[in-house]
Amino acid sequence: MTIERLMADREAGDILSCTTQTIMRDAVALLAEKRIGALPVMDGDRVVGIFSERDVIYCMAREDGACLDRPVGEVMTTPPITVSRGEQVDRALALMTKRRIRHLPVVENEELIGFISIGDLVKYRFDKVEQEAQEMRSYIQTA
Repeated sequence: MTIERLMADREAGDILSCTTQTIMRDAVALLAEKRIGALPVMDGDRVVGIFSERDVIYCMAREDGACLDRPVGEVMTTPPITVSRGEQVDRALALMTKRRIRHLPVVENEELIGFISIGDLVKYRFDKVEQEAQEMRSYIQTA
């Protein structure tokens, strides 16, 4: 299965994001309000980084609460690791595992068209295993 099929019921306009100039305090409030772990950081239509809970923790460990007044562009993870809509789910999951990341922007012609989390990919894999198990049970019962 491809990332495109995984995102089939999502609208690109529903993606929450911030800019490099967004103040960390505001981005953190958005993460908390929406109960999400990361935001793509945009410069126009281009993804230039990812701002995640980890970025907040690392910054606060170095600078205490004063860092919350800094722009996201100073603390975000950059360059972003991205995938295309045609990427296979298993390959995206392997990439996330290898790079120890939990969010991937989906990009086409340098434009953000989706944002997936490791939870999205794990849910797909779990559902696939459940379906295969059900098919196996059905096969055994009819054999």
